[in-house]
Amino acid sequence: MTTKAGSILSAALLALTAVATTACGATSIYLTPSGSTTTLMQGWEHWFKLEWSVESEPGGGKHIRGYITNEYGGSAQPVRLLAQALDASGAVVGQQITWVPAGVRGFGRAYFEVAHLPAADHYRVSVWDYSFPQAASERP
Repeated sequence: MTTKAGSILSAALLALTAVATTACGATSIYLTPSGSTTTLMQGWEHWFKLEWSVESEPGGGKHIRGYITNEYGGSAQPVRLLAQALDASGAVVGQQITWVPAGVRGFGRAYFEVAHLPAADHYRVSVWDYSFPQAASERP
């Protein structure tokens, strides 16, 4: 390889690395749960229903146990939930994203748990993200 070609390749790789690093950093700003960001999937309430309750843990923490019901005919996998502990003003004092093991089959129901949340005034659980995988089409 000539020196000129090597320099161009090095410059291109450096530029690609800079763009990728910047894109990943910018994306993470928008993917962080907060008081106002509770999902990556707007309209999840159309496909899923959540039932859950909060229980005390030894040491003062809280534990959420519940079920997610899939009201769509196709299986959802992967599925992640966001559990948030909120103070009286609605500010987030603790949160966790948890996986629903094995996803949720179509028109099915799956159990989930979120442990070690801080004691708080109230709690919120939402679907953080999910996917409805499509079967691969056969090509002629």
